[in-house]
Amino acid sequence: MKIRDSVAFVTGANRGIGLAFTQALLAAGARKVYAAARNPELITLDGVSGVRLDVTKPDTVGAAANGCTDVNLLINNAGIALWTGFLGRDGVEAARSEMETNYFGPLLLSRAFAPILAKNGGGAIVNVLSVLSWVAVPNAGTYGASKAAAWALTNWLRAGLREQGTQVWVSTPVRSIRIWRAISLFQR
Repeated sequence: MKIRDSVAFVTGANRGIGLAFTQALLAAGARKVYAAARNPELITLDGVSGVRLDVTKPDTVGAAANGCTDVNLLINNAGIALWTGFLGRDGVEAARSEMETNYFGPLLLSRAFAPILAKNGGGAIVNVLSVLSWVAVPNAGTYGASKAAAWALTNWLRAGLREQGTQVWVSTPVRSIRIWRAISLFQR
């Protein structure tokens, strides 16, 4: 998939990695970029269309998909890390919150946008994961579990959406690798 002339939808686009993805997509020639966040009015980047989205709320996911039917690239970037171990006082609550955002969020968005991607030629989904999907760190147990679940989801999506021509990729942000490198996967 080529970035030039693509129509991208980026979750968690108001700051951090999501904002960097949005900037990189614009620089690489995306025709349109939807920048999704709970508070899209905080998105001030020129050239993007802000979309109200809470990835944990199925109604906002459905509204976003219904309003963005030209998308051919979905980047599931929104995520939270509460830095809690499983046995911590708030471990169960943290695990539920992180699963809602980091696993169920990409699941809901992928389900909502899969028919749109199929209609638009297949397109691609990128799920932003973490090295903590595979490595245990004491104060990131619940986060790691949510990202490991998202890794399993990604593997299923790759197989399950192959027939409709949708590519499914993983991005793991690492300090030494710029977002441009993740975007360059699509420049082939």
